[in-house]
Amino acid sequence: MNLSEKEKMLAGELYRSTDPELQAEMAATQQHLRRLNAIPNEDAQQRFEVLRGMLGQIGIGTQIKSPFSCDYGLHIRIGRNGFVNYGCVVLDCNVITIGDDAQIGPGVHIYTALHPVDPEIRRSGLEAAKPVNIGHNVWLGGRCVICPGVTIGNNSVIGAGSVVVRDIPANRVAVGNPCRIIKEVGE
Repeated sequence: MNLSEKEKMLAGELYRSTDPELQAEMAATQQHLRRLNAIPNEDAQQRFEVLRGMLGQIGIGTQIKSPFSCDYGLHIRIGRNGFVNYGCVVLDCNVITIGDDAQIGPGVHIYTALHPVDPEIRRSGLEAAKPVNIGHNVWLGGRCVICPGVTIGNNSVIGAGSVVVRDIPANRVAVGNPCRIIKEVGE
């Protein structure tokens, strides 16, 4: 069975992002983003309506401040009562799930996209993507980078400027580059 480039992308296999179907979806999302980013941040209801039409899922009470950037939008699922601060970049070449009550600081970057380490494969234009899962009631400090394939458990806190390259269990405080656990929540 021949998979489409989109099916390969969402399956975590090597794919070509230059595929016409993927390029068309990204172009449509860029139109939504221009509209969203032109709406004043204080107009929460109008912004929510645009986000509801652009994202895979957005829960009631969740706000995303502009400027905001993403690739497809459709692969982003965010729960209720969340807050995404100014200047966040979400590269959703695969599914990104963010739980309820998440607090995402300014300038946070969440990446699903991967480029091959092998230079010949990379030069060929192939890339891959792995999903990212962020639990309920997680706080990501400003300027964090969440790398492809990472899961962050419920109630965890990631310190500002951290680069998260591996999973963080629930109820942990983690900081640094690379990000490492320093204590349990409540210690």
